[in-house]
Amino acid sequence: MGDYNRSTRETTIANLPSETTDALNKHIERYELGSILDDALICVEANSEKIKKGLFSGPGAKVVKSVIILTPRWLLEVVKADNDAAFARSAQLTDITISDYEKSPFYAKIPDTGVQVSGRYTDTSESSTSFIGLGKDAAGEKFKSMLIEAVQDAKK
Repeated sequence: MGDYNRSTRETTIANLPSETTDALNKHIERYELGSILDDALICVEANSEKIKKGLFSGPGAKVVKSVIILTPRWLLEVVKADNDAAFARSAQLTDITISDYEKSPFYAKIPDTGVQVSGRYTDTSESSTSFIGLGKDAAGEKFKSMLIEAVQDAKK
């Protein structure tokens, strides 16, 4: 995780590339989520580029592009790594917890920026933990703050 340069920018669902919207729409249709995008609070694009160390960049994707959408009830993410197909997933905010990665014990060993998501995603029956990389920039900080607040509000 700490091997990436990360940047985040705000965007709109209307401005997303067709491959992203196709993956998102297929996911929404497959899990019968309905019109969950109608009340989106924020949509960001997070870009992660692998830092080259020496002659090689090491294992893992060289470029990861994520689109993350937050609604009052849902977190949706579409990830595209290098030349792989875009992959969409979602989670109800009541089914997850969010923590600021920089405040985790792992940060001392692997510095990075973003959030850890723990809980159950729509397409799984068991809980898991994942990482969403965000830039240490205005859009990344805004999204992180809104996400943490929305998860807290959803559980009230």
